[in-house]
Amino acid sequence: MKKSALRFLLLGALSGLAVTMLYTACTNDPKDDKKGDSTTKPNESSVVVPQFQADSAYRFVEKQVLFGPRVPGSASHTACGDWMVATLKSYGANVIEQKSSVTTFDGKSTPLRNIIAEFNPSVKKRIALAAHWDTRPFADKDTDESLWKKPIDGANDGGSGVGVLMEIARLLALNPTRVGVDIIFFDVEDYGAPEWKDESDGDVYTWCLGSQYWARTPHKVGYRAETGILLDMVGAKDAVFNKEGKSMEVAIGTVSRVWSTAEKLGYGGFFQDVTMPEIIDDHQWMIAGGVPTIDIVDMRPTVRAMGYEGYGFGSFHHTHNDNMSVISRETLKAVGTTVTHVVYKY
Repeated sequence: MKKSALRFLLLGALSGLAVTMLYTACTNDPKDDKKGDSTTKPNESSVVVPQFQADSAYRFVEKQVLFGPRVPGSASHTACGDWMVATLKSYGANVIEQKSSVTTFDGKSTPLRNIIAEFNPSVKKRIALAAHWDTRPFADKDTDESLWKKPIDGANDGGSGVGVLMEIARLLALNPTRVGVDIIFFDVEDYGAPEWKDESDGDVYTWCLGSQYWARTPHKVGYRAETGILLDMVGAKDAVFNKEGKSMEVAIGTVSRVWSTAEKLGYGGFFQDVTMPEIIDDHQWMIAGGVPTIDIVDMRPTVRAMGYEGYGFGSFHHTHNDNMSVISRETLKAVGTTVTHVVYKY
């Protein structure tokens, strides 16, 4: 979910009560995530972790961009989705598609296609990895107003998270894990109310429509995973990943596991030991659906205002500059290697 930093702070106050109502659907006790969640597990040293290939992840990002903007309902969106499904099936995943329609902020009925890839489906102990795969249908932060209503490439916002998870899916096909892994690609995440629309309390619900649908209608009745990791905007140069507020509240054990793993692997410069305010993103509805989930998202410190530390998504965010020129193999490697180690040693 992608609004400006100051608007996040205000939305946190305005929508806190409403969003909290969703959390009552979460049956996993957040305290359970803290118990026995040491980053060192029995026989962990003997676990062989396959090498995450940054060049492969980069190509997965590039492949999506070559389809064109993946705006729900477009030919590019359909073609990209078909490629993702076929690729995941070629990796031996059991692929489940959720197809429906949702109503976007402008009252339009928009097709939805969530894509879920199951690895080790018979294993009870599971971890969920997620990203959104759609792209913004307009560039409402572009400095050129004539470009506002043209869809963006979404190389980082959409493409990067998918690229990392497609590479992890490739590794899972070659190197099975001890746990079950579900990779969830949410649709219609980035169709939220644009900057030019008048602000309203209900704006938070115009985002993340795919994960909202999944929370109401999981891909399997009674689906549960011990924890979840959401990747959003994880491929840009000079990315900074701070500890998101809601993640710290409901899944502090997973946050600790991820950040300590990154530090051990030499990626502490990316994963900062700083807690930032919570944001509205797909993890909020994964939590509502019963999976304590953290959000790895690139939000960089900007300014202090009204006693709060301000955060922003980068100058290219929701503009036509969100293209392959902003994607860094180094960032993809830092995130992908860290998550791969967490999954294989879980």
